[in-house]
Order: sequence, then structure tokens, then C-alpha cells
Amino acid sequence: MAWSATQYLRFENERTRPASDLLAQVPLESVMAGYDLGCGPGNSTELLTSRYGLNVITGVDSDDDMLEKARDRLPNTEFLQANLASWKPEAAADLLYANAVFQWVPDHVSVLEKLMDHLRPGGVLAVQMPDNLSEPTHVSMEETGAAGPWAAAFAGGRLRRTPLPPPTTYFDRLGPKSARLDVWHTIYNHPMSDAKEIVEWVKGTGLRPYLNAAGTDHQEAFLADYTARIAKAYAPMSDGRVLLRFPRIFIVAVKK
Repeated sequence: MAWSATQYLRFENERTRPASDLLAQVPLESVMAGYDLGCGPGNSTELLTSRYGLNVITGVDSDDDMLEKARDRLPNTEFLQANLASWKPEAAADLLYANAVFQWVPDHVSVLEKLMDHLRPGGVLAVQMPDNLSEPTHVSMEETGAAGPWAAAFAGGRLRRTPLPPPTTYFDRLGPKSARLDVWHTIYNHPMSDAKEIVEWVKGTGLRPYLNAAGTDHQEAFLADYTARIAKAYAPMSDGRVLLRFPRIFIVAVKK
């Protein structure tokens, strides 16, 4: 599925904050070989290059549009196109950093476990993923998917992302390969002007597969139904804005 870098970057500051928070917990003074996995349009890569240097970070993504925007943003940084389900670095890395991508990778825990083997001793695997499938933004996607003439495309929850496992799973799977392992959740609260702005937010990520499945003939009606559900789920604050609650999980593993 193609992604839209332009839509994603409509909320660049909010989307970059978790990337910055993740990087702040990476205990590496210097990096000789680092990778930004699922680099998207390069906003997270820019954080890494600012800290460690332009020539030691490589961005990796599967989407053409995202990579084009990343190369425009950081023309002196290398970017590669690859599928993260099977990608591995050519040589042992100091840093494997992944902001908001592995929630899309099937059996991502096994993939992360294998990536630990491609770190040098003392190297770091740093991962952040949205953990928001129980939030109204995503529950409403399923409800809208089942509510209209497009319902056949959503039968059996076929588009629903696999829920993330509990933190104990990451400790069980990554812990044996780690000298240190930290796993935590942070809940971000993003003020949005109204329900339509929340819809614009998710149109850059989680809602895209649903709109594609609904088809061009039904997208307008699908969005209308979804927007009505979001307006009902997110009550206005005293100033008229609405608050988008967004839980995310963070993992920082230091290789033995």
C-alpha cells in the first residue's frame, strides 16, 4: 500500500516528538553505523543525523513517496528501499532505530529478536510503536467498516492491525540478548481543532488502508460516517478543541 508523505507531515511536530523522546533514551555517545528503520519522510532521520552525523546514519523504508521526501530533506544522507520483515544490515550495527513502523510488520517480535543479532556488543535497538487499537480513532474504523455498502471488504476484521503483545513478551524475547532492556508506555495528549482534524491525522497512517479498501466510489461516504463517529467520541474541551489521546510503547535494548 502506498503512503502519503505530505499527509503524514501535516502533523510533523506531533509525530516527531515520540521520535525525539525515543532518541533521548539511546545510551550511545557516538555511532559509526546506524539505521533509521521505517524512516518515512526523514523527520526522524534528521534527529539522528543531528546527533550522530550525516554520514553514519542510513534511512530504510519501503515506500517510494516517503523515500523521495526523505532524500529531498537530507540529500547528503543515504536512503535504502527495503522490506523490514526481511531486511538486515550488511555488517554489525551500532544503532537500529525504528519510530512507528514495526506495528505494521507481521510477527514483529521475531523480527526484532533477529535484528538483535545484527548489533555489535553494546549496540542499541530502539523502537517506538503506537499502542492505540483500543482508542476511539481505531475502534471507529472497524465500526464504520462494518456499517456501509463497503462492509464486504472489511469482513472478519481483515484490515485490523494485530494488537501489540504485552510488555512481558518483549522482556521474554529480547531480554536474553540484552545487557539492559527498558520497556515503557507514554500517553500523548494532542489538542486538535475539531473532529475533522483528528480524521486528517489518521488519514496519514491508520485510516489509509480502510479508505483504500472502501474504494474510490465509497470513500466520501466512508469518511462522513467515520467523522461522525469521531465527533461523538471526542467531546469538545472548554475552548472548543478536542483532545486526541495517543498511547505509544517504547523499547530500548542494549546488546550483550
